[in-house]
Amino acid sequence: MDPILLVALLVGIALIVVIVLRTRLDAFAGLLIASVVIGLIAGQSLPAIVESIKTGFGDTLASIGIVIGLGVAIGKILEVSGAARSIAVAFLRLFGKGREPWAMTSIGALISIPVFCDSGYVIMNPLARAIARVKSYGYATLGIALAGGMVITHHFVPPTPGPLGVAGILGVGVGSVIITGLVFTVFMIPVVTLYAKWVGPQVEDLVSEEIQETVYGDVRRDRSAVAVATGGAAGVSRTDAATDLEDLSAENPELGERPEGAPPHRVGAFVGLLPLVVPIVLIVLNTVVSAIDMGAQGTALPDDYEPSAWAGTFVFIGDPVIALLIGLVLAVYLLLPRWTPRRTSHRWLGDAAADAGLILLITGAGGGLGQVLRDTGIGDALAEAIGGLPLPSFLLPFLIASIVRIAQGSGTVSMITAASVTAPVMATIGLDPLVAVMACVAGAMVCSYFNDSYFWVVTRFLGLEGTAALKAHSGLTTVMWAASIPMLFVLSLVLGASG
Repeated sequence: MDPILLVALLVGIALIVVIVLRTRLDAFAGLLIASVVIGLIAGQSLPAIVESIKTGFGDTLASIGIVIGLGVAIGKILEVSGAARSIAVAFLRLFGKGREPWAMTSIGALISIPVFCDSGYVIMNPLARAIARVKSYGYATLGIALAGGMVITHHFVPPTPGPLGVAGILGVGVGSVIITGLVFTVFMIPVVTLYAKWVGPQVEDLVSEEIQETVYGDVRRDRSAVAVATGGAAGVSRTDAATDLEDLSAENPELGERPEGAPPHRVGAFVGLLPLVVPIVLIVLNTVVSAIDMGAQGTALPDDYEPSAWAGTFVFIGDPVIALLIGLVLAVYLLLPRWTPRRTSHRWLGDAAADAGLILLITGAGGGLGQVLRDTGIGDALAEAIGGLPLPSFLLPFLIASIVRIAQGSGTVSMITAASVTAPVMATIGLDPLVAVMACVAGAMVCSYFNDSYFWVVTRFLGLEGTAALKAHSGLTTVMWAASIPMLFVLSLVLGASG
């Protein structure tokens, strides 16, 4: 590998860390500065650096920017209408005291099978906030568990595009990957949950004051109380909290004056869930229909897919942008009472847009950094370098995916890169195709950090910065990456013995 490219990568990463942790500049500026420095060291021309940053920024926001904005708006309506609180009470009753982190990991894993992590986290984060408010503690634990659960199936279980594309490149049946991925998921859920329960209480006090106010409101927390990770609540029992929240008729003055004779404003858990569930069902329907249509057409890779006439409508309404737009309409017209003034709902939606602004800027800047890393050839150079090392067969795709992920941030891109490098040599090194698929997707889990848009979505919603953000999310994904290695060893041994 060209040492200049390696130096560019290391300097860029170090610069981001120093700017975020040691200067008065924020992550948005740090990402842009690092992008420029990496491009300069790697030999890009000044116009090319600017073009890479703008392209990466635009492409990233084109894919998830609208989704984040709509998701935040839905969350705002869930909050002000009382629906989130009602859902939280029902959720606590369903899973029982002390099991909330396990439930959040499991729900995250389920939701992320058809839904991108970024979209899924935005959709489900209001639920984590509502539960934390009822518990009066533990938002960090619940948010970390939810984020990790989504990472699991985003990497392991088709029809998520990454593993689906890897299976197509390596010639492995999607059904085999789904079954194996679900087995890996079962073993990975305890890893995520235990890590969240361990780290969550450590970073809970580091959640920004703004997010704490948003999550907990006027709830007074006893900091000496046992954290949600151990099942405790800060002086509020599960029964008392549930009883208090069952009565949602107490009016929020901002909802407007209730007309004489109109029933008290109540939002049941079922109705409250509709703005969340309907978009998810539509996205799942899109995924299922697309998979069936791709099979009928004989199309292996998602990028080559053009929906047939019969599938076009399902693909349209199941696109995350359209699905979440439908969810927002449902939220406004089902959750807010009919007497809510138009100016009030407009103000709430405007507040949501303001909340989403910083997340969008940082997410876009992370996309710009990733594009610079791709355009300078750093990711490809690292993949070629690691490909020449003598390693156990399944560690070849595993480490290629890991290094490319660190270099450019996208899990899907790193999976596809590793599969593309591995495919020509798979038979030569005696690597089982199914093991190769799982190695590619597992290796791409490593160290989600500054150049990954999901890192910024999670940490901004959690209100964590600096080392706390790295410990909460980068540490989690690295532990998941390490935990997958024994699973790959076992899978390699089982398939080797059966072969």
